[in-house]
Amino acid sequence: MTLSPFSRAFLRTGTCLAGAVLAFPLAAETAQPQPEPVAAQSEDAEPDSASDTGAVTEIIVRSGRVRGQLFVEQAPLLQLDEAAIAAEGVTSITDLIAQISARTGSARGRGGGGPVILVNGIRIGSFREFANYPPEALLRVEVFPEEVAQRFGFSPDRRVINLILKDNYSNRQADLEFEMPSRGGYYRTEQQLGILKIANGGRINANIEVSDTNLLTEDERDVPQTPGSVSDIAGDPDQARFRSLLADTFGLEANVSWAKAFTDSGTSVSANLNYARDESRSLDGLNTIVLTAPGQGGASALRTFGEDTPLARRSSTDTISAAGSLTRPLGAFRLTSTFDGSFAGSETEIDRRLSEPQLQALRDAALAGTLAINGDLPGNTAAGFDTARSRSIVAGSLTTLEGGLAELPAGEVRATFDVGLNWQRIESADTRSLTEANLTRRTLSTGANLVVPLTSRRDEFLDALGDFTLNLQAGVEDLSDFGVLGDWNAGITWKPVDGLDLSATYIWREVAPGLSALGNPQITNFNVPVFDLVRGETVLATVLTGGNPDLPAETQRDWKFSANWELPFWENSRFQVDYIRNRSDNVVSAFPQIAPGIEAAFPGRVTRDVDGRIVRVDRRSVSFAETKADRIQFTLSTNGSIGAPPEGQGGPGGGRFGGGGRFGAMAAAPAPAAAASAQPAPPTTGAAPAPQAAGAPPAGGFAPTQAQRDQFMAFRTRLCADDGQAFLEKLAAAIDSGADISAEYPGVDPARLAPMLSRLRGEDGKLDPARLATFRTRICAIDPAMMGGGSAPGAAPAQAAGGAPAAAGGGAPAFNPLAGGRQMQGWRYFANLTHTIELANEILIAPGLDPLDQLDGEATGAFGQPRHSSRLEAGLFGKGVGFRLSGIYTGETRLDGAAGATDLFFDDIVTFNLRVFANMGEVTGKNEGLFKDLRVSLVADNLFDAQRRVRDSNGVTPINYNAFVIDPLGLYLGLDLRKLF
Repeated sequence: MTLSPFSRAFLRTGTCLAGAVLAFPLAAETAQPQPEPVAAQSEDAEPDSASDTGAVTEIIVRSGRVRGQLFVEQAPLLQLDEAAIAAEGVTSITDLIAQISARTGSARGRGGGGPVILVNGIRIGSFREFANYPPEALLRVEVFPEEVAQRFGFSPDRRVINLILKDNYSNRQADLEFEMPSRGGYYRTEQQLGILKIANGGRINANIEVSDTNLLTEDERDVPQTPGSVSDIAGDPDQARFRSLLADTFGLEANVSWAKAFTDSGTSVSANLNYARDESRSLDGLNTIVLTAPGQGGASALRTFGEDTPLARRSSTDTISAAGSLTRPLGAFRLTSTFDGSFAGSETEIDRRLSEPQLQALRDAALAGTLAINGDLPGNTAAGFDTARSRSIVAGSLTTLEGGLAELPAGEVRATFDVGLNWQRIESADTRSLTEANLTRRTLSTGANLVVPLTSRRDEFLDALGDFTLNLQAGVEDLSDFGVLGDWNAGITWKPVDGLDLSATYIWREVAPGLSALGNPQITNFNVPVFDLVRGETVLATVLTGGNPDLPAETQRDWKFSANWELPFWENSRFQVDYIRNRSDNVVSAFPQIAPGIEAAFPGRVTRDVDGRIVRVDRRSVSFAETKADRIQFTLSTNGSIGAPPEGQGGPGGGRFGGGGRFGAMAAAPAPAAAASAQPAPPTTGAAPAPQAAGAPPAGGFAPTQAQRDQFMAFRTRLCADDGQAFLEKLAAAIDSGADISAEYPGVDPARLAPMLSRLRGEDGKLDPARLATFRTRICAIDPAMMGGGSAPGAAPAQAAGGAPAAAGGGAPAFNPLAGGRQMQGWRYFANLTHTIELANEILIAPGLDPLDQLDGEATGAFGQPRHSSRLEAGLFGKGVGFRLSGIYTGETRLDGAAGATDLFFDDIVTFNLRVFANMGEVTGKNEGLFKDLRVSLVADNLFDAQRRVRDSNGVTPINYNAFVIDPLGLYLGLDLRKLF
């Protein structure tokens, strides 16, 4: 018998039999199975009839896909199974996606919105459809690089998240949250009720959520006030009491979604309806006036007044949204059409300051001596308010047609064709502006994406070169207000060996400015704090905002090179490197930080008085001639289990056949409760198995115990008897009926075997005799000696129960520093560290000017441009208790002032967020009554109360950069109670 070392290692531990159990039914479900390193006969392998002994040649199992799993050329960046999802300790899918954002944000650095979200491998109308699903409804989560987005009609600047739902799940949920900073003064509450049911190919969800925060003012954080706003007279009201750091808010959201899959036709539909109302109130301070006493050289004093009617800003927004999707097969292609639309109406009331005639009357009274400069001023200064109203209508539809186009020697050419139509309307009016805005944009887009396999190890076409795949995409869009724009990109993926993916992508794209940036009405805002780098001071200035109709289209030219390596010397670990090169022309940007070069490049945007102090700033958007940026990003991730399995067990599931351990998990795969190691991972084109979930056990789990081997051999004996086929049919009928089979079939776990048996059924739902016969033949053809302690000649030593699985390709086991010992048996860990280095970042404001080096003090942002930044995600989960630690590091930077003026220096800062949660039923051992499905979570954001230090050349912190202006909360504590019914 000729077996690879990896296959022999698994044969020795008995996992070959479990693989064989799954081999036929799974391979029957998918046309592109994924090779797995277990020994059993491939479905497309012919039996070796040349031998009288019945021995077989090299045996390959092609294990099938989990329903809804993506099979693409790019290896996933992250996979989470059920246990790893539970280890995140979140209460909704929204929270889960936010928590793994370090892996879902695009490395390209172009923004592009959030990640593309798929459900069971299918594009859906809106994220709202499942945003409030509990994480327990998920079977698996997959994250893929930006190139995969092209397969679904999107540009390659957004990563892809595929959410795989369980086939059957239902619950009712109540969630209560209370959060506040350790310094007090502010709180946030949230209450949520929801119901979800997934069954028979359909799902329905209803959810309502209410949130509330209170006002936090500057006096509660002792924030210094801007010069020129503080009264000279003792007893006048303090401005800080009437200037808010955080607004008082209220939010209400109600959401209903429905979906249904029709298995007969392969069609699936979904619909979503959402209503949201948001209210807020913030404070902008008090009226001020300078009073002068009568007589030449009379004294003067700055006064603040109107504490009974502080200047406030009140807003409310109502939004109604609807979305839907339709997916169905169309010949060899899959047609997906989605729609998403929303209508939003908002109204903002901005209190007016006293008019100039009213203020002048007070000045005249002081000059006439009828009002002392320290006399009483009115407490009620109500002068009415200005009103800003807007209506926004946004509707979009995207239809894609995806499928195989042709067969090449290296595999199938796959294509995606897309057509999109978007319509946007903005109507706004403001009593502070003389004009109204009525903006409309219609965008019609179309494009095509081709995935062309060039070489293939699986199909043995130029296999010595590895797997090469070419990706080509081109598109065009017509904007009613801007004309025709285009985009194209090309990329290649190379897998020279298992576990190593290399890719290169070039992207060229034209991007129009946003509709609001072009046409929003111009609005004047008074007494806005502005930091002036030229003079090194903070002033209160008049700020103009609104649209700039002269903005051009941006042209982007990017290179992205990536390497994704599954480390052979460290169990369940991956190392990824991304190098990104961005080049852009005519870059639209918000008006940058006021610096000498910026002020010179945009004359007329900054107005100064005769003393050189800023009095007015035009902050409408601008465009830069050219930008250049180069960065490299490193990501290291690892996960696994801590400790060895209990004595006498092969893993967490105990000793039942179909239960825990490596053998049981593989026998059960891909049942909804199976471990991540049991679930086949993409891609199928010769790539190495995908990385394990964060927090998942080592690939393959633990070796089966002797009891498990004995139970399976008893099962095999019954199956291989003369009436074996009838025995399997009877077993399936008993499992379907829900009867107690423990006496007749000892050691068999029906919950684990049910999904396996379902794959032996035909389209009518009945067991297919041909599949049964093939399945039985393959099980019975395997040498029973391989199940015990014996080994084939030349086989690698057997793995001890509880040890690390054999490394890919045989050889020494993978390294796991936490695998030994039993003190923390059953605990899982994960860790992910990302570090980004900005190699270059320059802006050319206009031709003929020197470029601004953002890494050397000439940044356009208010906080400069750090060269280094990092993000850490780590967790530990076991026995119903979980700990999750997040860390963010931002490197030091600086902003240069004018010659002779002060520079600004920003220290580096690292913040940590900690989440501790406990499933009370599991912790107390009383999973009933109040404790049943009750989770208690404690949250501590900015655990060590870190504050970023900003100082000028004299060591003084400008008011705009006060620590509590930057972060008013500091250490932020929270309690979350969630109950499932």
